[in-house]
Amino acid sequence: MKLTIKAAALGAAMSLAGAAQAQEITLKVSHFWAPNAMAPTKVIGPWCDKINKESGGKLKCQIFPAMQLGGTPAQAFDQVKDGVADIAYTLPGYTAGRFPLMEVFELPFMNENAEASSQAVWEYYLTTPAVQKEFAGVKPLMFHTHDEGYVHTRDKQIKTLADFKGLKMRAPTRQTNKLLSKLGATPVSMPLPAIPDAISKGVIDGFMLPWEVIPSVKLHEMVKFHSETDPKERALYSAIFIMAMNPAKYDSLPVDLKKVIDNNSGAALVKQTGKTWDESAAPGRKAAEDHKNTFYMIPASELAKWRTASASLYDEWVAEATAKGNDGKALLAKAQGLIKKYEK
Repeated sequence: MKLTIKAAALGAAMSLAGAAQAQEITLKVSHFWAPNAMAPTKVIGPWCDKINKESGGKLKCQIFPAMQLGGTPAQAFDQVKDGVADIAYTLPGYTAGRFPLMEVFELPFMNENAEASSQAVWEYYLTTPAVQKEFAGVKPLMFHTHDEGYVHTRDKQIKTLADFKGLKMRAPTRQTNKLLSKLGATPVSMPLPAIPDAISKGVIDGFMLPWEVIPSVKLHEMVKFHSETDPKERALYSAIFIMAMNPAKYDSLPVDLKKVIDNNSGAALVKQTGKTWDESAAPGRKAAEDHKNTFYMIPASELAKWRTASASLYDEWVAEATAKGNDGKALLAKAQGLIKKYEK
């Protein structure tokens, strides 16, 4: 009898253990950065640790850096949409022209800092049905912008508008490539992982990037010159990121685990991630300082010429948005108003 009771108790314990094991869910999280980059170490890793802790260990992440699930950064959005990844972190702008209404935040001289603009992007998404349609098929957990993007060159310091002439320059999105063209450079489209090879082989003469990612791919060792902009001026450019989840994967979660995901997405995550990006500039810049590279601050008087040269991009964006059946002028005003709202 005692043996039977013990056996029954053991069986029950094993069943409970099996049930607990069955409740553990591993999320495949994909991104394009090197594992040591700022985003994986300061945003993705901590986020995964947080959902694991708050779920009592039921939610786990299996992180695939540098597109280890296959494909290119431009395919990351469709990978999460199709369920190849459960969660993907990428730039919508890598698929040029696919998300035109969201591109308003990538126009030149729009943003002042990542924390404010990220919150503006999130509210813009939540309150603009036409923008939500652009991202149908995925469940956005957050949108955000990075901090100010600067100009980095291999052989020639950029000081004036005229210095861009004849240079082949890389930028991350359609709007920033248009900006480069307006400034006089020849734009070259490519995702971040392709830049080191391109700059080392002379395929490009330079690139636009914020400071945070440069040390992770050793780009500070491949260029000599960095042209920053007057900190009192709005950012020359910023790009938008999305962290998105496959809807079917989210729907398959039990209620308690859905709540964990919900509690760790949206406005609070957006604000914190923007702040993290703002704080990443100084450490990223230090690598270039330690390498004894040359820095130049483009003054407001010179930036005024850059503003004039690129001003037509606003009209072009409004015209394109309007041609697609939207009130482009109103959407631009809304985006600008939201940015100012969160800058206060």
